[in-house]
Amino acid sequence: MRPLEPWADPMRLALAEARAALAGDDVPVGAVVLDEAGTVIGTGRNTRESDADPTGHAEVVALRAAAAARGEWRLTGCTLVVTLEPCTMCAGALVLARVDRLVFGAYDDKLGAVGSLWDVVRDRRLNHRPEVVAGVLAAESTALLDEFFSHHRAERA
Repeated sequence: MRPLEPWADPMRLALAEARAALAGDDVPVGAVVLDEAGTVIGTGRNTRESDADPTGHAEVVALRAAAAARGEWRLTGCTLVVTLEPCTMCAGALVLARVDRLVFGAYDDKLGAVGSLWDVVRDRRLNHRPEVVAGVLAAESTALLDEFFSHHRAERA
């Protein structure tokens, strides 16, 4: 595993995307895709509510943007940085896109598919297994999610 510090700046960009998701009343999850040189080639935030799209997860949005920027679906050499551990759909998407590295902030005990509930990205039956760096700025990611959900719970009460 690589040290967490080199990933702090890209994670801050992902956190900014997560905060922007709040405008659409979406769960604050953000993602960025970096190319081999560390240049951002795709960004995304949750858009399930704002776009009425069940696949509108930050990772999928960012992967689509990166693929469009590259002009191909293979994202070999790229790093996906996301504020929350990917779900099974997103973990599958990053494996299928051939992303070389996944960097994430907070673990997701309810839906996480990179070690919490499942471990899709390390499944030896798959033809591609990205490197995983977990826990980057996890406290910031967790605090943003906790604030969002406590606010939603208060609104429903």
